Amino acid sequence: MSELTESALREALKDVFDPELGFNIVDLGLVYGIAINGGAVVVNMTLTTPGCPASEIIQGGVYQRIWFIDDVSDVEVKLVWDPPWSADLMSPVAKEHFGIAT
Repeated sequence: MSELTESALREALKDVFDPELGFNIVDLGLVYGIAINGGAVVVNMTLTTPGCPASEIIQGGVYQRIWFIDDVSDVEVKLVWDPPWSADLMSPVAKEHFGIAT
């Protein structure tokens, strides 16, 4: 990756899957925002439910996937609950996969 951009980091995060749903967290609408300051990256994300049993696995996957990108010097994964996640946040690809009408 030649430049740290939100778009490039979102693309990289498509490698991180929710193990229960078997789909990537970006298309599921779990990544709310990515801030980049030099080599420091902060990912604001949510989960489908506050009691998600895969929380640590997903957050760890986000951390690991970003950490190993060239020019990243620090990673913070912030779990947020506002706005609450809903299927409306899913990409058209994910909605089609799960049979959700758009």
